[in-house]
Amino acid sequence: MPTPHEAEKQHTEPEEADKPPSMSSHEAAPLATPSRNPCCLCWWCCCSCSWNQERRHRRRQRAWQAPPESKLQPLPSCETCPEDVQSWAQSFDKLMHSSAGRSVFRAFLRTEFSEENMLFWLACEELKAEANQHTVDEKARLIYEDYVSILSPREVSLDSRVREGINRKMQEPSAHTFDDAQLQIYTLMHRDSYPRFLSSPTYRALLLQGVPQPSSEA
Repeated sequence: MPTPHEAEKQHTEPEEADKPPSMSSHEAAPLATPSRNPCCLCWWCCCSCSWNQERRHRRRQRAWQAPPESKLQPLPSCETCPEDVQSWAQSFDKLMHSSAGRSVFRAFLRTEFSEENMLFWLACEELKAEANQHTVDEKARLIYEDYVSILSPREVSLDSRVREGINRKMQEPSAHTFDDAQLQIYTLMHRDSYPRFLSSPTYRALLLQGVPQPSSEA
């Protein structure tokens, strides 16, 4: 018959066997790291997340080719085109249909801190000339991120109606997704910036370049 001490030992041994093996500090399970928050389904609502920033960078490298006038082109000598310079004052349409006119006007907008209006208009023109649907999708999203998103430092001024229309169209982008927005920005430049451009020293100096200089002879 077991002694009381042996009975107590037999009673406690199963309890010790049931205990899980202890782990040393080196064998401790690593702390779980928080998983990365997935981007929301509406991509335009999360333009600031790192995942979307990486996508934008890759898309720019792969798909975007800046419009010919994305970098300010040197203005041709207006001694050879005085009529062209003078026609810019006749209508805003004539100014915008002139390559040199757009370059000069863009330089003027830069002095007024509104160059993004011209850049947006040029990007829309390039988008409308694109036929490949994959490229259209890529460029449409770049235009949205660069000029329509409220998180962009180059956001253009659009009313809520036009902005809501763009958000709907961005579900299936097309070459004409930004037509209403482009017209609104065109109208804004026409009514707001164009009159100041015509009275600016820049434009007056260009006009003087085409005026024949008086003869030095008496």
